[in-house]
Amino acid sequence: MALSKGKHNIVEIEGVRCTLVETGVSPERMEFLKNLLVFNRYEVKAEPVKAKDGSILNSFVIGVTDIIFNPMIAVYQKKLFTPDGETVSPAFWNQWIFQENIPYWQVKL
Repeated sequence: MALSKGKHNIVEIEGVRCTLVETGVSPERMEFLKNLLVFNRYEVKAEPVKAKDGSILNSFVIGVTDIIFNPMIAVYQKKLFTPDGETVSPAFWNQWIFQENIPYWQVKL
């Protein structure tokens, strides 16, 4: 679930009802989100995505066991923190890379 969609979805991961954080993410993205959410004291569940024929794809579904958690609200209300003590911004959540000394009106995504 990207930060551009505020819909709150509940899924079952590993037999536990969870709030869906993101689906179809790479293993690297899954580790990034898992470490960030565990640092913020959420219990994280993740499982590989299965194709219709039963084979396992190289993507994951990740969720947290806190049913009222909404990633969009948590990021924009600045309720999540990085291990450095900074608040998690949308750019940090989405893993966008910015150059430090460019004025904000010249940044291109």
